Amino acid sequence: MSALICGSLAYDNIMVFPDYFKNHILPEKVHMLNVSFMAPEMRREFGGCAGNIIYSLSLLHADALPMGTVGKDFDPYAEWMDKHNINRSHIKVIDSTYTAQAFITTDMDDNQITAFHPGAMSHSHENTITDVAGITVGVISPDGRDGMLEHAAQFSEAGIPFIFDPGQGLPMFDGEELSDFIEQATWVTVNDYEWQLMQDKTRLTLDELSAKVDALIV
Repeated sequence: MSALICGSLAYDNIMVFPDYFKNHILPEKVHMLNVSFMAPEMRREFGGCAGNIIYSLSLLHADALPMGTVGKDFDPYAEWMDKHNINRSHIKVIDSTYTAQAFITTDMDDNQITAFHPGAMSHSHENTITDVAGITVGVISPDGRDGMLEHAAQFSEAGIPFIFDPGQGLPMFDGEELSDFIEQATWVTVNDYEWQLMQDKTRLTLDELSAKVDALIV
């Protein structure tokens, strides 16, 4: 069985602020916020939803391929993937932009401020499911909006069962679009918060949604 994992590949730039945000944000000035946090510690991790999933599957020696779009700064990530024997034949480089990346700053109370640049992820629709031979199961994880919609439709049209794992990408879609994902998917997985958001948007009850898929995992 060969799995195709569609989703983002991203750099996670993680910084630690050795103080508390609350000591540097004036409540009466939040309407005109202009602050800077000195973060002496920083590390860069290789991440993204498809990146994280495919790495975990590689540890299990699973037969799986990632599909995603990356930017002109992808070389360090590519070297890491090669080192871990992860096939990147279906990762498309968009030379005009940067790889998606998150900039995460955490304070001593574990509060976080995050900025996310989608970059090449916004081009995910330029990849096509039917370009990959021998796929028997798929995963739709957070990615470019158009890519998620098109890849779900392509899996469905090809008769390939897939997991719909919308994650932090869920707010990009309205109720009708989410209902279409559910109709096409074989399995749906969400956390508690995402389930509540999905329920609010689709107006589906737990039993109603469960009846539409082989498994709903919350």
